[in-house]
Amino acid sequence: VQLQASGGGLVQAGGSLRLSCAASGGTFSRYTMGWFRQAPGKERDFVAAIKWSGGITNYADSVKGRSTIDRDNVKNTVTLQMNSLKPDDTAVYYCAASYGLGSSGASVASNYDYWGQGTQVTVSS
Repeated sequence: VQLQASGGGLVQAGGSLRLSCAASGGTFSRYTMGWFRQAPGKERDFVAAIKWSGGITNYADSVKGRSTIDRDNVKNTVTLQMNSLKPDDTAVYYCAASYGLGSSGASVASNYDYWGQGTQVTVSS
């Protein structure tokens, strides 16, 4: 499975961004898709995930209420809409895929088999 993330950029605090991840090479509908982020000098943190079946979603507390993850199993894409962005949201954002992963493990980076190249999000104050 190949993943291509896009949509990052520079935005002022309070603004919005929509990240997109295009998948190819696998049966997309069978993969739980996640977004993670990594700020300089910090570990890669969970942001959001959407389960392969039923569309069940998980969010990190830090983005809950400000972000929405969604998937399109026809276009093989997963998107992350982020609103009310804060400087602390600045990071490289990665999409990831895991075959058949359940919701309970969706926040753990090591459970994902495939990763995109990352897209930079910078939020200015």
